[in-house]
Amino acid sequence: MSETSVLPVAAHRTLAISSAEDLIFGVAPAPVTCGFNLTIGGGEVYPEVNFTLPIMLVNGDTWPRVVQQYDDIARDVIRRAVALRVPGIVLEFELLPAMTEAPEYGAELTALLKRHLIDAHERNGLKSALRVTPTDIRDQGKSSALRSGEQWAKLRESFERCVEAGADIISIESVGGKEVHDEALVYGDLFGIVFALGVLAPRDTGWLWRQIAGICGERAVPGGDTACGFANTAMQLAHQKMLPEVLAAVVRAMSSVRSLVAFENGARGPSKDCAYEGPVIKAITGCPISMEGKSASCAHFSPVGNIASAMCDLWSNESVQNVRLLSGSAPEAFTESLAYDCRLMNVAAQRGEARRLRDWLVASDEWLSPQAAVLSPRATIQIANAIVAEEGNYLRTLAAGKAAIAILRSGLSDGRLNLGKKEAVWLDRIETELDELPAEEDEILTEGRRRFSAVCDFSSYGLE
Repeated sequence: MSETSVLPVAAHRTLAISSAEDLIFGVAPAPVTCGFNLTIGGGEVYPEVNFTLPIMLVNGDTWPRVVQQYDDIARDVIRRAVALRVPGIVLEFELLPAMTEAPEYGAELTALLKRHLIDAHERNGLKSALRVTPTDIRDQGKSSALRSGEQWAKLRESFERCVEAGADIISIESVGGKEVHDEALVYGDLFGIVFALGVLAPRDTGWLWRQIAGICGERAVPGGDTACGFANTAMQLAHQKMLPEVLAAVVRAMSSVRSLVAFENGARGPSKDCAYEGPVIKAITGCPISMEGKSASCAHFSPVGNIASAMCDLWSNESVQNVRLLSGSAPEAFTESLAYDCRLMNVAAQRGEARRLRDWLVASDEWLSPQAAVLSPRATIQIANAIVAEEGNYLRTLAAGKAAIAILRSGLSDGRLNLGKKEAVWLDRIETELDELPAEEDEILTEGRRRFSAVCDFSSYGLE
């Protein structure tokens, strides 16, 4: 298969959903049908259950126990879903690094999980789909190359084998740009953050998703990417008081651009659950999205537990270890939690009250954190409009950041948002530094080459 077999589409210039009123859970202009008769974004919200192993090694010696763990998880999750009569469900299998390093491991578990869904469909008529997310191991080898070498070969084989084994949706948490972004984030270096998000990451995301879409072909749906390694890292560092919340909020908005590029190069949704930039993707592309919030507290804490569900089409727990709780296994327990969340949203929609429930979900979080403030339907439309008004991913990234600042300024001016003194100082600093960044990508690229040549292999981004 040629690595240029899937060509990029034209950049989005308009919004698929232009009004905040029309951004709502369960409904997407471009729904996706996959798996066993499951239509995502067609009017109902479904649980997406994500699970992982308890602490244990993954190698040849432990492999039989690993397989048994996933067999038990699938039985528990499906049993609970059937008992609660969910209208549909998505299982997400996120490969651990060792399962991507050995592509046959990931494929074997993909086939196992798919057999369980086949059986549930035949026995109970359960509508379902299996999302498989190989780990982006391209930054874990001796070489930093992203487009060639042993690590890329293994990742590509993992995609191919998982598709062949029955994956219905393929996703990834891609890492292009992290080598610059990680250090820039810790030091509050806006130049480095924007260079990573607006120059490097989009180049990698576009190239990678052309490969993924080509591998999926007609056999699997190319789902979506996530800025987890960028914006979620910022969210967790802010939670630990290691960087300001306003910076995490601005990074969240800017990260939308690199994830949008996946959809401009073959992705069709649903987006990844940990992509909190999903609402912006939905507004621009019309594709369905997966989100996580309060029911993902098993994996991480966040200030966006309710507002994150306001526009979701799948509702996820992020990931939970297969450990025993008083009620049963943790994956089974979180299946129940998600099922009840989705049941409430679906009943509200059936009774014509979806917008009322959505507005309550938004109002309960919106102005308690800068990170929640940039996730409301109104903020989403404002950021999305800023993105599509610009040409080029660098300028789009800048525009998204400035839109986030405007949203926070508005909340401050009318008293809805309260910021401590340090946060307010940081907001001023971020605004000033974004305004001082080069007006053209060529300028920031020239300076970026000079500043980051020691940590960045520019050939990995098509920049010889």
